Amino acid sequence: MPAMSVPMPTAASSEMLLVRRALAREGNAFCIIMKTHNQRLYRIACGVVRNDAEAEDIVQEAYVRAFAHLDAFPGESSLATWLSRIVINEALGRLRKRRRTVAKNPQAEIIQFPLNPSDDPERTMAQRQILELVERATDSLPDVYRTVFVARVIEGLSIEETAELLGVRPETIKTRLHRARALVRKALDDQIGPVLLDAFPFAGRRCDRLTSAVMQRLGLES
Repeated sequence: MPAMSVPMPTAASSEMLLVRRALAREGNAFCIIMKTHNQRLYRIACGVVRNDAEAEDIVQEAYVRAFAHLDAFPGESSLATWLSRIVINEALGRLRKRRRTVAKNPQAEIIQFPLNPSDDPERTMAQRQILELVERATDSLPDVYRTVFVARVIEGLSIEETAELLGVRPETIKTRLHRARALVRKALDDQIGPVLLDAFPFAGRRCDRLTSAVMQRLGLES
């Protein structure tokens, strides 16, 4: 009698298994979830609020909120999409609060993009000038365009993934992305994507620190 084949677990089923392990308060499951999604969530948050330290705090708060309501994860979309929505909502909320606070002194904050070390002063100056253009261009985008820009250009999500993430139609994403690119094209042109991808690092030390902080708040061993 031929042996019965065992179906291979799908990505969705593996993800739901991981969620169930987390719901059972298995510490390793929380670590796996965070270390899998830390980089994407951090880059999305940083793209919205344009501040490294605040972006890290946003991701931490988003994880705590997500883990507190993990039983509400529907499983219809991916865990990455579900977590990204929470991060975007948290980031936009912070942005609105910040703007209300500084309404009388509306000075734009600038992302501190890292420069590659160079012994060539002229090259270093050129890098700094390019990155200043990137900072001003991304800072000037309205929220509705910047969230699409971050998801598509910085994070590299597809049109369909971005539409699912933001809860709008793919056609709307295309329109907003076209508008966002039009707003920054003079300054950055085709260099937008490569520059921004290099400008949002997520070092292992930051990843470990964020993961440990969330685990501590959850009262779990990392």
